[in-house]
Amino acid sequence: MTAVNSERVVIVGAGLAGAHTASHLRQAGWQGEIDLLGAEPHRPYDRPPLSKELLSGEAADAWLETDLDALDVRLRTGVAATGLDPAARLLATDAGPVGWDHLVIATGAAPRTLPGAAHTPGVHLLRTLDDALSLRAALVPGARLVVVGAGWIGAEVTSTARAAGCEVVVVEAAGAPLPGVLPAEAAESMRRWYREAGARLLTGSPVTEVRPDGVRLADGGREPADAVLVAVGSRPDTGWLEGSGLPLADDGSILADARLRAGAPGVYAVGDCASFPSARYGRRLLVQHWDNALQGPATVAAAIAGGEPAPYDPVPYFWSRQFGRMVQSVGLHAPGDQLLRRGSPEDEDGWTLCWTGPDGALTAVLAVDRPRDLAQGRRLVERRAAVDPAALRDPAVPLKRAAR
Repeated sequence: MTAVNSERVVIVGAGLAGAHTASHLRQAGWQGEIDLLGAEPHRPYDRPPLSKELLSGEAADAWLETDLDALDVRLRTGVAATGLDPAARLLATDAGPVGWDHLVIATGAAPRTLPGAAHTPGVHLLRTLDDALSLRAALVPGARLVVVGAGWIGAEVTSTARAAGCEVVVVEAAGAPLPGVLPAEAAESMRRWYREAGARLLTGSPVTEVRPDGVRLADGGREPADAVLVAVGSRPDTGWLEGSGLPLADDGSILADARLRAGAPGVYAVGDCASFPSARYGRRLLVQHWDNALQGPATVAAAIAGGEPAPYDPVPYFWSRQFGRMVQSVGLHAPGDQLLRRGSPEDEDGWTLCWTGPDGALTAVLAVDRPRDLAQGRRLVERRAAVDPAALRDPAVPLKRAAR
C-alpha cells in the first residue's frame, strides 16, 4: 500500500534516527512529502565520532552519507520544536507552526548537567557537533582536563585527551567506573586501563560544584582544571512535549508501543527519546545507543507506509573504543544471572564476560578485543540458546560451539 502524494510526514530531529526514517520511508514506497527538521544548524551527522575521531582530529567531519536531495527530503536546519497539538496535527516550532499528516519524533537525548555547569566558560558537555569542536579546542598539550563521570563518554574522552597530551583527572560519584554496567571484576580491569593511560581516576567522589577553574568535591576537596567535561549521562529530549497529552514515562521517554506509535493518531517516536515494551525481556526498555537509532526507523517507516511491521523488540547492542581497546556489549542480564568469564583481563588478545539465566540460556555478552565472541554470542543471545558453562569458560572453544 502506498500513501497518496498529498500526505506529509514531518520528522522532528535530524540525527541518525531521523535521517534513517526518511530513507526507510522512501524504501518502503512512501510517495508523499517528507520534511526533516533539525534544531542544530548542521546537516545530519553521526554522533559516535564526537568523542573519538572527530574529537581527536583524525576525522574532518561526521556527516551521514544519506543523500536527502536524492530522496526528495526537505531538510530544515535551525528549527527547534517547542510544542505539539496532536488533535490539530500541528507542531509548534521557533520558526512557526508546521502541519503534518504523520509525525515522527526523533529528538534524541539531552546531556544531564550539574550545579554551576550551565553556560559556564571552560565547562563542556558533549552531545552535539559544536560541543565536540569546542572541547577539541581545549585539548591542547599540557592542559588539565577534569572529567566528571567515568561512564562510556568519560572513558572515550579520557583516552582522546591523554593521546593529545593533556593531564586528565576523572571524578566518579560511584565506587567504580561504569557503575551499573560492569561487575566488580571488570571494573577493576578498567581501573587499570585508566592507570596505564596515565589518567587519575577518583571513585566515590561526588561533585558538589562545577566552576570555570575546576570542581569541588563532597569531601571538601578541589580539583583544579583548565577545562571541565561533565559526562554524567543523558535524558530523553522531550521537555518540549509538556502539555501535549503524549504519554511520557518517569524517565522522560515517550511511551511508544511495540510498533513505536506514540500514543496519538499519526504520531511515532524512535531512537533515544522513546521507550518501548519488550516481550523478549518482559519490561519496557529505554535504549540510548547508536544501534537502536539505526534499527528503529525501519519499523516506523513500514507502519507509516501502510504496512504491519513486526513488533520492535531488538537485542540491545553497544560498542565503545577506549584506551586502545574495543569494548562491545550485547543483550541484557538480570541481577540473578550467572557470570562466566572467558579469558583473563591480562590476556593480550582480550577477554569476554558472559551471563546465563536460570534456564541456562545466554542472556548477555561483554567482549573486550574479541569481536568473534561478540558476533557469535549475539546470535546465541538473540535465540536465547542454552549453553554449556564449561565450553563457555574456555576461550579456545568458539562461543558458537558452547550452544547445547
